[in-house]
Amino acid sequence: MGIEKENYGVTKEGKQVTKYTLTNGQGASVSFLDYGAVIQSIIVPDKDGKLEDVVLGYDTLSGYESNVPSFGSPVGRCANRISNACFVLNGKEYPLDNNDATNCLHGGFLRYNYLMYDAECAISQDDASVSFSRVSPDGEQGFPGNLTLTITYTWNDANELMIEYNAVSDADTILNITNHSYFNIGCGGQAAGDVLGAQVQIASAKYTPINEKRLPTGEICDVAGTAMDFREFHDIGSRIGEDDANAQTVSGYDHNYILPGNPGEICYAAAVRDPESRRIVEVFTDMPGVQLYTAKELVEQGGKGGITYGNFGGLCFETQQYPNGINEPKFPSPILKAGETFESTTVFRFGIY
Repeated sequence: MGIEKENYGVTKEGKQVTKYTLTNGQGASVSFLDYGAVIQSIIVPDKDGKLEDVVLGYDTLSGYESNVPSFGSPVGRCANRISNACFVLNGKEYPLDNNDATNCLHGGFLRYNYLMYDAECAISQDDASVSFSRVSPDGEQGFPGNLTLTITYTWNDANELMIEYNAVSDADTILNITNHSYFNIGCGGQAAGDVLGAQVQIASAKYTPINEKRLPTGEICDVAGTAMDFREFHDIGSRIGEDDANAQTVSGYDHNYILPGNPGEICYAAAVRDPESRRIVEVFTDMPGVQLYTAKELVEQGGKGGITYGNFGGLCFETQQYPNGINEPKFPSPILKAGETFESTTVFRFGIY
C-alpha cells in the first residue's frame, strides 16, 4: 500500500489544498481532497483488467468549489430533507436554510464539502487510510452544538473503501451524515454515459414514499409489485415509467429504502453491476436506510476530461438515517445527545462478477 500527497491548488480564500491518493497492491486507487473531504476518484479494473475512474467529479479545484451536485461529498450536518426548513429540539425551534422547495436539503447552502479539513494519514501492509477532521461550530447551518467530526477513509488490497464516521457534540443536536458519490461503473467509467442499463439490487422490502417535493410522507410501504422493488437485480431503467406503491409514476429514483439489519450491525445493503464492464459495487452499512438516487435531472458541465454529465449520468447509494426523521415521530430519531459519540461505518466493495 502507498499514499501519495500532491498540491491540488489554492482556494478562493487562499487555503492550500492537498490531494491524497491511496494505491493498493493491484494498482487500484482512491483519491481524496482535504477541501471538503471529498472522494475525488476511485480507479478500479473492469473484466479485462482495465483501470478506470468510476466516480463523477472534476479535474480542478474550481470544480469542487462550485460542485452543485455534491460529487464525492460527505453530507451533513443533516443529510437529505428537513420539512419546512426547521425543527424543534428541547422545546426550541431552529430555522434552517430553505434551499429545496420548502425544505432544507443536505444542510443548506453552506455544505460540508465547501469547508477545509485537517488530515492525518496511516498505512499498514494491507491497507491505508486518511482521516479528515473539523469542528462544526454551534450555529453553523443553523444547527445547535459544537460538533467534532472525523471521517476516515480506508482503502485495502481487496478493493474495499471503508468510510467511518465519528462525531460528538457538546449540546443536543441532530446528525445524519452520508456520502454523496455518484457511481458509473460502465465501460469508460465516469465517462460511460447514462446508468439506465446498470443493474441494481437493494436488500429491502420497504421504503418511505415521497410527495411532490421529494419529502417523505411519513408512511412506510412495501416494494412488492411496484417499480420500487429491487430485491432482485434488474436494470435501473426497466421500471421507470411504472407506478410505485401509491400509484405514482416513477420518473427516476430518489427514495429511501429501509434496511433490515440490527442497530450497529454492518450488513449488505445494495449493489450495482454493469453487464458490459462486469464491474460490481457492493454496499455494506450499519445505517437504517439507504437512498437510491439516479440523478434524473443531472446536467453538469466541466466534469473530468471536460465532459458534460447528463441525465442519469451516475447513481448514489446514500447510507443514512430516514429523511426528515426529526419531524416524523414514526421514524428513527436522528438526535445526538450532548457528550454521546456517534459512530457509523459504510463499506463500498469493488469487484468483478
